[in-house]
Amino acid sequence: MLQMIVATALIFVLAYGLAFILDMLVKTTWLPIYAYLIFIVLYVYFNWDSGSFGEYLQEYTYVDVLPAIGGLAGAALSCWSIHYLRKKGYKMF
Repeated sequence: MLQMIVATALIFVLAYGLAFILDMLVKTTWLPIYAYLIFIVLYVYFNWDSGSFGEYLQEYTYVDVLPAIGGLAGAALSCWSIHYLRKKGYKMF
């Protein structure tokens, strides 16, 4: 349980940092959220061998899903913080 909490926090911080840097460089506010979702979908799709897709998704547990949600939350918080900084007039963001 402790490892899952630490992994979720680490993925949250990693996604936040990468999304913040990507937002600063590319100057698109919501791109990291879309990129993260595309990454997750491609990960699930390419690891799916055969059989029913529903049965494959049932193999994932909360231990697999919570870190992914943590990463999505980090990317979303990064986008909102960049949006807020741009709204307040910071030109470098």
